[in-house]
Amino acid sequence: MNFEALDPELTDYSPAIHVSLDPALDTSLDPGLDPHLNPTLLQNVELDPDGVPLEAMPVPDPMHLMEGVYSELHTVVSEVGVPVSVSHFDLQEELLWVGNHGGHATSFFGPTMDRYSSFQVNSTDDIRQIQSLENGVLFLTKSNLKCLTRGGLIMFDYVMDESVDMHSLLLTDNNTVLLGGLQNHISEIDLNSVQETQKYNVDVPGVTIMRQSNRFFFCGHTSGKVSLRDLRTFKLEHEFDAYSGSLSDFDVHGNLLVTCGFSSRMNGLACDRFLMVYDLRMMRSITPLQVHIDPLFLRFIPTYTSRLAIISQTGQCQFCEPTGLASPADIFHINTVGQLIMTFDVSSSKQALVFGDSEGCVHLWADSPEATFNAYSRETEFALPCIVDSLLHLDWNQDLMPLSFIPSPLTNEPLLSDWPAANCSPAPSRWAPPVDPEILRTMKEVGFIGYAPNPRTKLRNQVLYRLKELEPEYDNYKQVPESPIGREEEPHLYMVPKKFRKVLLYKRELAIPIFFKNFYIDFCCPLPPPPPLPSSWGGPLLNSQVLYFLEPVRCLVQNHLCQKEFCLGCELGFLFHMLDLSRGDPCQMGNTLSRFQVVPSSPFPGGVVHSPLCFQVVQSTLPLCFQVVQSTLPLCFQVVTVPFSFSQGGSTFGSSGDSVIGQLFGCEVENCSTCRCGKETVRLSSTLLFTLHYHDMTSSDKIIKEVNFADVLKRSICLEQNTQAWCENCEKYQPTVQTRNIRCLPDVLAINCEVNSMKEAEFWKAQAEYAFRKAMLKEKAEKMKNKFFPFAREDLCNAEGLHFYTSIEELKNTWIPYSIKMRLSKTKELEVTRCSESEEAISIVITLNLGYGVTLQLNPMEEEEGTYIYDLMVTVAHILDSRTGGNLVAHIRVGETYHQRKEGVTHQQWYLFNDFLIEPVDKCEAMQFDLSWKVPAILYYARRTYDSKYNLEIKNPIEASVLLAEASLARKQRKCHATFIPLMLNEMPQAGELVGLDAEFVTLNQEEAELHSDGTKSTIKPSQMSVARITCVRGQGPNEGVPFIDDYISTQEQVVDYLTQYSGIKPGDLDAKISSKHLTTLKSTYLKLRFLIDVGVKFVGHGLQKDFRVINLLVPKDQVIDTVYLFHMPRKRMISLRFLAWYFLDLKIQSETHDSIEDARTALQLYRKYLKLSKNGSDPDEFRKVLKGLYEKGRKMDWKVPEPDGDSQNSPKSASVFPGVIGL
Repeated sequence: MNFEALDPELTDYSPAIHVSLDPALDTSLDPGLDPHLNPTLLQNVELDPDGVPLEAMPVPDPMHLMEGVYSELHTVVSEVGVPVSVSHFDLQEELLWVGNHGGHATSFFGPTMDRYSSFQVNSTDDIRQIQSLENGVLFLTKSNLKCLTRGGLIMFDYVMDESVDMHSLLLTDNNTVLLGGLQNHISEIDLNSVQETQKYNVDVPGVTIMRQSNRFFFCGHTSGKVSLRDLRTFKLEHEFDAYSGSLSDFDVHGNLLVTCGFSSRMNGLACDRFLMVYDLRMMRSITPLQVHIDPLFLRFIPTYTSRLAIISQTGQCQFCEPTGLASPADIFHINTVGQLIMTFDVSSSKQALVFGDSEGCVHLWADSPEATFNAYSRETEFALPCIVDSLLHLDWNQDLMPLSFIPSPLTNEPLLSDWPAANCSPAPSRWAPPVDPEILRTMKEVGFIGYAPNPRTKLRNQVLYRLKELEPEYDNYKQVPESPIGREEEPHLYMVPKKFRKVLLYKRELAIPIFFKNFYIDFCCPLPPPPPLPSSWGGPLLNSQVLYFLEPVRCLVQNHLCQKEFCLGCELGFLFHMLDLSRGDPCQMGNTLSRFQVVPSSPFPGGVVHSPLCFQVVQSTLPLCFQVVQSTLPLCFQVVTVPFSFSQGGSTFGSSGDSVIGQLFGCEVENCSTCRCGKETVRLSSTLLFTLHYHDMTSSDKIIKEVNFADVLKRSICLEQNTQAWCENCEKYQPTVQTRNIRCLPDVLAINCEVNSMKEAEFWKAQAEYAFRKAMLKEKAEKMKNKFFPFAREDLCNAEGLHFYTSIEELKNTWIPYSIKMRLSKTKELEVTRCSESEEAISIVITLNLGYGVTLQLNPMEEEEGTYIYDLMVTVAHILDSRTGGNLVAHIRVGETYHQRKEGVTHQQWYLFNDFLIEPVDKCEAMQFDLSWKVPAILYYARRTYDSKYNLEIKNPIEASVLLAEASLARKQRKCHATFIPLMLNEMPQAGELVGLDAEFVTLNQEEAELHSDGTKSTIKPSQMSVARITCVRGQGPNEGVPFIDDYISTQEQVVDYLTQYSGIKPGDLDAKISSKHLTTLKSTYLKLRFLIDVGVKFVGHGLQKDFRVINLLVPKDQVIDTVYLFHMPRKRMISLRFLAWYFLDLKIQSETHDSIEDARTALQLYRKYLKLSKNGSDPDEFRKVLKGLYEKGRKMDWKVPEPDGDSQNSPKSASVFPGVIGL
């Protein structure tokens, strides 16, 4: 073909990509044109002498279009004779995309319609939809979704089943698309994984058009219906039956939905000139809009008004308002030279319209010659100009032609021909281990073959190889043997001290007391759910420990009680109360952890216990991944401190300045923004912690300068930085100088170290090295002397709690000071200095008992006005250990109040908290950070004697009214269904009285375990139980045996197993909508049990240890009477309640399901029986004989109870022991 007479840009493309035309067409045109060219394409088109159509040439500059009125700007040929099937304005760049029935795609740049790219998308099917993305373009054909770059390179090709017939595509977000067609389902495709993630079934097949608004997905069907579906679940919300024939197009804007289509008339389809208009607020149709053309396409063009552009297939375009009347004067004609309009689209800027016809021409209409397709388009990347013609000619026939004549570009960027780094790095070699010397000693040689007996020092079929590290990057814990064999050959595995490594405890280890290096886990506290412990509770656990040792917070939360169901303050109060009561018993914090998922702004929206975020934080194996820890831990701290929002005594416990938390951690700051125009904006806010901002370090600075920690802290608190911000005076974003000044000093200063890259780590190392050199010079220059005390320095060193630097190792890796002095002047200027050693020593000596009989009459340092001295209280560090994934540890200085309350001594001590491991450490160890394995995360400095101004008195907020009658959450509960009688005021329990207790549970998560080849089982994820029913019965008095608590616990979590056979809980019992039980919250029942514990009652039950653990209660041992241990012999099995009731009481219980009322009454009867048999514990020998008979009977009957004989009098509900039950 001869392309010289057509658009010159068409000569760049091979004619093979064009569909062949009919050669029998008229050839009476200019002989310079291709004889195969359709003459109707150029009808009424004036040609210049060279044969080029004038209308295909760019519009000259003098041409003027009327602003606001659309006029034809350009007409170009996409592909001659091939109908255009789809057009699309690029949403990121100034490009117009066109696809045709031959599967070919072409893009044009700008309003001048310069050809940008052209490539084949599909060889057989037509292109039906085009959607531009950030880094590519999506093309939809019949059964294929392909993503290509704007230059034509394939990014992915998703092939669907051949039976599908796709027609519509909708981009719901940046990574998800919906595909619809003639089949009865809509597919959801994830663009990241290029996989089908969801398939939604539709009742009416044939979804050919899809739109989206902020309320619904709109699906247009071939049957003439438009369905509205939910944005999240894709469920059908409403449906409009627009036309009886078929639907051709529709569009949505605001609250209006407008459709056009075909109606069934005289056994055929006719184009309906009435546009159906629907109001989405009332979900009904309003007055139809009659137009003067046959509508095939329509679009909203909301520029000044909500105009509609209505297009007919013959090239007529009419603009009108959807709620007005259409006027014939608003009809425009598109010069298609007799061809049919096949596609129509509107640019996002509403300045350009595009039409594609059946002959392959593309018509661009615009409201101005300089129209843009998008409001903010990014710059389009063009191909570099070819420079081959400017190079010298090289004669390849000459053998002596040097290859250096061939020019090569000089660039610092990687080339396409470069090998990947993974293929260039040397792989470690496997070197054979040396032969055992015993084999060499006993070897006998026969010729060149040696024979030796097997020394039996190695396992069969196993040979240990050592990997030779050819590069330093292989020396990083990656080659860790699974067995202890050969570990002595890799000493670097023990770089992390043992006490800092991650502690893994399993379920069998929780049943016994835990000791670590002769230090009993006494005050520590919070134990998570049964192990293997998820590492995700590390952040909340550390924050709970920090808050517990802050006396004002500990006292405040225990005094607090509110009516909110999910209150983190109440849960912390319950936890801290258990810690105060515990004497070596581990305390659960399951309820506290579960409250994190309902607290606003929580970093653990899916729950703390199994939060994937925290799990990734602790399990990270990269050395510099601890920036996630530093960003998560402060947020956890804010979650614990900020969202309490409850009132007590007229003050709010939150982040306000009048609250205790606000006074402890809050700091009022003044943020000032100054624009370069001179406008200054000042706003006040409060913050709970400060992030360290280090001095600017560029890559050219080979030597890091020495900086004092106090200077870095001052620069971080009084921060000054340049940033882009909105200026109301300039009415645009301008470079502004933002400064931050504080107006008051907090009592507890929380600091985020922000060591999240190698640059910050090197900075810390350099500063620690400078501090170490200074200390060494000072040691050499003068000896340590005490200027304040006349006795010897050795005596002071031996005093309890007082420490002087005596070892070089204690001076290494220390940069942060133990004490800092902060002064806020009257003009609000901050001064931060490091306290001298004499000031630190005085504060320590005064607070410690030297134990030598010396009475020190020293007054503490008088603080000047506005001057405060802060002592280090807590350091949190991230331990880098690739073997275990790393973990968080904390050094906490436990004060005198705790030791006085727990041990009766006045003492201060630093402790290391590493999960369950608690060990006393030295002060200098808490300040040391070896950046190779111990990275600083959070620091807490506390003001000296800060707690003197707070009320530290604890009053129990739980009153007896919690046991009185309360309303049920269940809507269908009736009084006739009551299973208990609440206590009256004259029945309130007293200390020592008996209360029967039993609880039933449901399963929230099933256990996930792994079976090994040797038959052992390891638990990957333990089952999670939740209490579902708690029953308490009276243990004495005229109503003995009558329950006064029978609460069903409502839960918001999904129950996977109700365990009906063992719990008696049925589906629906815990649902407030359909339950007929007395439904209440866990917190309400928890308060009742707490009141009973505080009063001093004795709980009688069977297997109470598990009940209290799941309920998360700590009950003193002298208040628990467990029948499972009363009727138990050492080293024998535990006996079930069902068998004990049958043997001792001749009662047959738990025949079908368990009933907590029945179990609690039976436990009380068994305790009465025990007192009778043992004569109130005075005759143990006689009772031992009874137990032997019990075990002999159990072995004979295989511990099974005979089947019931139908006699109902054996039920404990009708037993004469409890006469008050009959009244109930």
